Amino acid sequence: MPDFDLLIRGGTFVDGTGLPKYTADVAIAGGRVAEIGRISPDRAHRVLDADGLVVAPGFVDLHTHYDGQMQWDPWCSISGWHGVTSVALGNCGFGFAPVRPEERERSMLTMSRTEAIPMETMREGMLWDWETFPEWMDTLDRIPKGVNCLSYVPLAPLMTYVMGLDNAKSRAATQGEMAEMQRLMREALDAGACGWSAQRMGEDGLQNDYDGTPMVTDTMSDADAYAFADVLGERRSGFIQITQAVGDGNDFKVVEELATRSGCPILYNVVFSLDGVPQLHRGMLGWIADCQRRGLRVFGQGQTVRATYYFNLEDWNLYDSSPAWREATTGSHEDKLRKLADPDLRARMIADIDSGKLSTMTVGGDLGEHIYQGAPNTPEHDPLIGLTLSEIAERRGTHRAEAMIDLSLESDLQGTFLTKSVTGVNADDIMEILASPYVFPGVSDGGAHTKFLTTGSFTTDTIAWLVRDEQRMTLEEAHYKLSYLPAHAAGFCDRGALRPGAPADIVVYDLERLAQLPAWNDSEVVHDLPGGEWRRVQRAQGYRWILVNGEITFEDDVCTGATPGRLLRHGQG
Repeated sequence: MPDFDLLIRGGTFVDGTGLPKYTADVAIAGGRVAEIGRISPDRAHRVLDADGLVVAPGFVDLHTHYDGQMQWDPWCSISGWHGVTSVALGNCGFGFAPVRPEERERSMLTMSRTEAIPMETMREGMLWDWETFPEWMDTLDRIPKGVNCLSYVPLAPLMTYVMGLDNAKSRAATQGEMAEMQRLMREALDAGACGWSAQRMGEDGLQNDYDGTPMVTDTMSDADAYAFADVLGERRSGFIQITQAVGDGNDFKVVEELATRSGCPILYNVVFSLDGVPQLHRGMLGWIADCQRRGLRVFGQGQTVRATYYFNLEDWNLYDSSPAWREATTGSHEDKLRKLADPDLRARMIADIDSGKLSTMTVGGDLGEHIYQGAPNTPEHDPLIGLTLSEIAERRGTHRAEAMIDLSLESDLQGTFLTKSVTGVNADDIMEILASPYVFPGVSDGGAHTKFLTTGSFTTDTIAWLVRDEQRMTLEEAHYKLSYLPAHAAGFCDRGALRPGAPADIVVYDLERLAQLPAWNDSEVVHDLPGGEWRRVQRAQGYRWILVNGEITFEDDVCTGATPGRLLRHGQG
């Protein structure tokens, strides 16, 4: 009788801890790694020949916004296509629990704007068989999953549930309200939540609510944030994920105080580079290193993937830091057409570009360098396809922002624009970020902005670009950064490394064939979302097998239909 369910034989074994790679067999039994070494194939029911392939731990994705998508897509694509076997939900303080039945529609409207998840997709795909956070965890436990997941308590729905939406956005909590929110926080943590999350971007944040107002946690008082940190401090456990604006230096001090009061790791979003502005990422890296020297466990999530934005002004939401652009791109389709044609508002939009109030550098480079991609049913625009907005503006004798607005109006808001990479593509800058022992790649936003963005492929890009093509990282370093370090930083208690007894979350891939399809600066449109909606994707090439808890979920980049994923309450399962 064979000892093992599965044997992965003869691969280049990278365990995820940073130890040197070597050739080994990996035996799996009962969903866990049973043995590593030289193992007779006669001892296994099935043998996978991994000669010439890399065998490594599945990737851990800590910033996903898959709270909705997991309900209709168990494999959380595109992340699951690219070797991700464990995801964190409830990011940035955004989510769907606790939510009363009468507030569900408004909750979905919020996510349709701030994370650009199509409204009809949520209306058709969401189960909505919960109200409280413990009930939400039970839903996650019950539904089929092709990946493992854990969840933070997102503060926005919690604060709204207790304070009401308007109050939560406009004032600090009363003593009684905070006591009730802390009670609900403890209840959620008892149910297995791994900590809490928030976005604090201020009045003019990068991405706002459906009506253009700040998100609840954007204007949350420091005192309220500290009170939530105190709950983790009293329990001596948990994690905080925070997306924090970087302003006058006080923002860093708030994060430091959260780390001090909670005694827990802080996952800081986001560490990124811009070409020609190295002081940006170096300042964040210096601060994180200083926190660690002082005993504050602050980790940075690095946005290191090469990817571009494709967008139109029908759906775009990432110019919200400008009040004028935010006003013009909120409301119904007819509202947007009317406002974009308003001379006074257009003048304010152009002024915000000229003054730098709206810096488009952080969302794909200078606006004038965006490339026009055309629009359906506008053949008169065909001669402009492939030109930058600056070139089109020169032809038309207008401002580059006015060229974007006019092209949008002339195409019924369907004119599409292509940006440069979301962040810098300078390998030197990216490697400065990843050289920090406290920073790991990520911020996939895999379940968000799906009409614009495909950063869920960051795992494949890291290995194909930085390990194979640029030879800036070793396989050992890459897998440590993609698996073990994020698992350690966010409470995936027994995942991220392959050793006897560990869950068998494994990727087996061909390093030479590994790729994003299409290439990093392109994407494919597919109509596969509930409600008839569409999204942009990049498929994976080169993954021979992906295993979750010992079961094969993908073989030769094709989904097997297996759903062995688990809810990891308290990071375990």
